Amino acid sequence: MIRLAEMRTASAMHGTFRSSAVGVPVLMRISTAAKSTSSNSSTSLLDISTKVLNESDILKHDDKSFITHNLFPHPEFGTKECEEVKYEHREPRNVSDTIAFRGVNFFRWCFDMVTGYKKPRNDHDLETGFKGTRWEMTENKWLTRIIFLESIAGVPGMVAAFLRHLHSLRLLKRDRAWIETLLDEAYNERMHLLTFIKLGQPSWFTRFIIYVGQGVFCNAFFLCYLMVPKYCHRFVGYIEEEAVSTYSHLVYELDTKKLPKFDHMRVPPVAIQYWTELDENSTFRDLILRVRADEAKHREVNHTLANLDSTDRNPFAMKIEEVDKPQPENGLKVQRPTGWEKKDLIL
Repeated sequence: MIRLAEMRTASAMHGTFRSSAVGVPVLMRISTAAKSTSSNSSTSLLDISTKVLNESDILKHDDKSFITHNLFPHPEFGTKECEEVKYEHREPRNVSDTIAFRGVNFFRWCFDMVTGYKKPRNDHDLETGFKGTRWEMTENKWLTRIIFLESIAGVPGMVAAFLRHLHSLRLLKRDRAWIETLLDEAYNERMHLLTFIKLGQPSWFTRFIIYVGQGVFCNAFFLCYLMVPKYCHRFVGYIEEEAVSTYSHLVYELDTKKLPKFDHMRVPPVAIQYWTELDENSTFRDLILRVRADEAKHREVNHTLANLDSTDRNPFAMKIEEVDKPQPENGLKVQRPTGWEKKDLIL
C-alpha cells in the first residue's frame, strides 16, 4: 500500500510538471527538458538542448583546410597528473571574497536550473544520478551544459587582457606579463568550446541563450574589471572551482557507465592537435581529464592574481630556476589549487 501511494504521488508530480510545461513560463519548460531529451522526443522550440553527433557527423563537420598551429602551445599533462586533479575550495577571507563566492553560487544556481542539473551532495546522489527525475543527466544535457559553460568561460581572460593592454598603452609602460597569461586562458577556453561543438550541435534556442549570456556577462565583467580587478579574478577563481566540480562529476558518470554514447566517441582532430598527448585512440574520458586539468589551472592562476597587486609581476609567465622554495609553473607538477599567497612568491 505504501509503495502504491508513492507511485501515485510520483505520477501526480509528473503530471504537474507536464501541465506546467505547456504554459507561459519558459524556465519550467527549459528545466523539464531532461525528460524529453532522455527519450529523444523533444519537439519544443524553446528547449535548451544539444544533439549528440555520431561519428559520421563529426567527420562531416570537421575542418580540414587552412589549419594553423596553435598560438599558445598547450603544456603536456600526464594522465596520472590529470587523474589526481580534484575539487578544492578557497574559503572567503574578506568581504570581497564573500561577495564573489556568493555571487558565483547564485549564478550557478540559475545555470543549474536552466540546464536541468543538480550538484551531487553525497554518495547516494552520485550513485543514483537522480535517475528518473528532471536532474538526471544524459549525454545531450552534458554537452549543452559544457558548451554553454565554455562559451562564457572564454570571456574573462580576453576582457582582462584587453583592458590591461589599453592600460599599458595609455601609461606607456610594461604590463608585467599579465596579458600573455590572460590571453592564453581565453584561448584555452575557446579551444574547449571548439572541441565540444565538434561533438554536439546545440539547438537554435541554446545558441540564442549563449548570445544573450555572453553579451550580458561580457559587459558586466568589463565594467567590474575597470573598478575592482582583484574581485574579478577572485570571482573567476570561484567559477573555476565549480567547473572542476562539474567535470569531476562527469568523469564519475563516465566511469560508472551512465553515459553509453560517450563510451566509444572519438576525440575530434582539433583536440588531438591542441592536447599533444592525445591521439586517435584517446577516449572521451581522456579529453575530459585534460579539460578538467585546464580548469584547475585557471582556478590556481586567478586565485593567485587576486592575491597580487596589479603592478606585481605575473609569476606564471616565467619559471624561476635554482630557488630554495617552489614557484608557480604552467604544468601540473607544482600546484596551489587555492592560489599562491604573495609572501610565497618571488616577485
